Amino acid sequence: MTTTRGAGRTVRRLAVVGGGPRATYALERLSADIARLDGTVRLEIRVYDRSGEFGSGEAHSPSQPRSSYLNRVSRQVSFAADESVTDAGPLRPVAARPTLHEWCRRRFAETGHADLDLAPEDWPRRYVHGMALQDMFAGYVRDLRACPGVEVSLHPVEVVDIEPHDDGLRVHTADGERFPADHVLLVTGHTHHDPRRAPRTRALADFADRTGCAYVPYAYPLDRALPPRITGPGHVVGIAGLGLTAIDAILYLTEGRGGSFVPRPEGGLSYRPSGAEPAKLLAFSEAGVFTFARPDNRKEEDPGRLEHRGAFLTHEAVDRLRAAVGTPSADGTGQLDFERDVLPLVVLEMAYLHYATLFGQRAAGFLRGRVSAAYGEFLAGGPSHGDRPTDPTRLLGGLEAAVDDIAAALEAVLEGEGGPAAPKAPGHGWSVEDALHRWADVVFGTGRGTEARAAWHQGPDDLRKAMASWASPWCLDERPGGNRFDWERALRPLDASCLGTPGRYRQAVLDFMERDQRWAAQGNVDNPHKAAADGVWRDLRPVISRAVDGGGLHPASQRVFLTRYVRLHNRFANGAAPEVMERILALVRHKILDVGTGPGATAHPDPATGRFQVRGPATGASFQAATLVDARVHPFAPQQDASPLFRNLIGRGTVRLWRNTSADGETFEPGGLDLTDRFHPLRRDGTAEERVTVLGPPAEGQRSFLFSALRPDSDHYVMRDTVTWLADFRHLP
Repeated sequence: MTTTRGAGRTVRRLAVVGGGPRATYALERLSADIARLDGTVRLEIRVYDRSGEFGSGEAHSPSQPRSSYLNRVSRQVSFAADESVTDAGPLRPVAARPTLHEWCRRRFAETGHADLDLAPEDWPRRYVHGMALQDMFAGYVRDLRACPGVEVSLHPVEVVDIEPHDDGLRVHTADGERFPADHVLLVTGHTHHDPRRAPRTRALADFADRTGCAYVPYAYPLDRALPPRITGPGHVVGIAGLGLTAIDAILYLTEGRGGSFVPRPEGGLSYRPSGAEPAKLLAFSEAGVFTFARPDNRKEEDPGRLEHRGAFLTHEAVDRLRAAVGTPSADGTGQLDFERDVLPLVVLEMAYLHYATLFGQRAAGFLRGRVSAAYGEFLAGGPSHGDRPTDPTRLLGGLEAAVDDIAAALEAVLEGEGGPAAPKAPGHGWSVEDALHRWADVVFGTGRGTEARAAWHQGPDDLRKAMASWASPWCLDERPGGNRFDWERALRPLDASCLGTPGRYRQAVLDFMERDQRWAAQGNVDNPHKAAADGVWRDLRPVISRAVDGGGLHPASQRVFLTRYVRLHNRFANGAAPEVMERILALVRHKILDVGTGPGATAHPDPATGRFQVRGPATGASFQAATLVDARVHPFAPQQDASPLFRNLIGRGTVRLWRNTSADGETFEPGGLDLTDRFHPLRRDGTAEERVTVLGPPAEGQRSFLFSALRPDSDHYVMRDTVTWLADFRHLP
């Protein structure tokens, strides 16, 4: 380490590049841990962020529109390490590490601002999170500056390069300055692509330049990317994407332009335009459906008990598969094929959790037993693994047969053929009475199970009479044999028969979204569909990561996983709040938001009209748009990045891209950096650059699911990564 002497102390210089949430978490750990700093060391900390939005970064800015919402409830967001974080070290007092909910309550008491008047389960506006991040960051900076021998300076400028210098590093900024550093923490977050650096987007940008159309390659900051000049009254705006970014853009161009949402007498919301909106918003994507509404998170009542623990999709199962059927990678580890080896376990786990939610935990044991033999063969690479290798549902036969038995027993009860004197299914150890109770509660509402049980004990006629007037408030099938798990329907929730015209498809979207809202309101513990998606694609993400990360899949399969299944994860488990999706639903009803293009829709320059043409092959739709917005999150790809930082680092050999390589020489470069398990980049020559640590999206490809706010009481990976960095920084020579 470069050392200089001053006032009898060694000077250690830390540069933090990126001033967003991860910088906030880093300064939290550093300030809490500062007492361990050797008294002979003076610490100089420089934080760089080109937006000057220290603590939040530009993406989480407090100045963003009120129409954007966080997709996590207020008590699920925090800003500091807690007792759950492994090896965290000194912790702040409980009062000094509030959750976002607690921070909002304090500020509401001071200001009375309605946006801060949040309950623990409320969905905050995103700018509120930004306010809290900046406030917590400022507090951590004050704590550091109050420590003898510690200096903190904030630099609202972009870092464009980092070069070796003497026996340390030198940080280059866009204004031409050079600053020495002994260690650099790169926490740049998500960056966006320069459209001129890829053929397809360059063609769109060139077309816009020639014709006077507008092409927006990145939607943030919304107010600067989507000004009225290109999105005002009379404009037709095409929006490529139906995920969270698209939702932000849609709400900004409607509610953010002065429109309002009012309750409908029949439920839900209606939209009242202001007149400042675009004439029409054409929203489209490959899937043709919006991300699903996040369910009411009932698991927060007792996460240790209610969060799903895998029955089939487990760490052990992944390891057994790797040993049995994995193919060698360049380093000798067994690589899997996600669709052949892992997806059948994902589908089995979803189906099992779906039915366990529907029929209860005693029936769940029966379900597990009926599939255990095929499951064991599958993990060993036996017949159940090799049979129909392209069918992800091939492990469901025994499970579906067991559900047939449960449904038949309940049908018999409803038809008066089975009485309470024989409450158990012979030889199977599950209770018909318990299954009836749970099924009635799930399908008809809490409390109906107790009524059904009491009526059954009185007699079959009483049960039939009691149930005759019941209707499912959740739009669930009211037959015991209904509500079947359907993988294909989960992938494509709209019936293909609705695809004939834009109008029919629009109505199908409305019907699905209304049903999805009901399912979300029932929650992730009681709705079978939401429980299956949330319990597998959210609760079991660490298991999926174990299968995928670090070259766990062979190169071709990783490409498929990143292009297909990360999107599916986002749709299943990373959607917007129900309150937000109710607004989107209202905009579709109003017809200012047009979703009639259907699945597979694309946008292309149309020289004949001088506009972008949006075509929907499934519905026959064809629309013209003067403005096209790319409302999708860009993957980390330094060669396409709008910032030169990582291109320069690659060019000088300070970092290199990670490459997934199989033993037979097949390769795939997903775009992320090649990092050690301590998050230090590998140089071009394969040696580790331990003076640099990289956290967050630049590790995409080598690791999965890296973009997330810090969550309390969960040993969250974001803080674990920060703790790893701090341990290494503290022990630098």
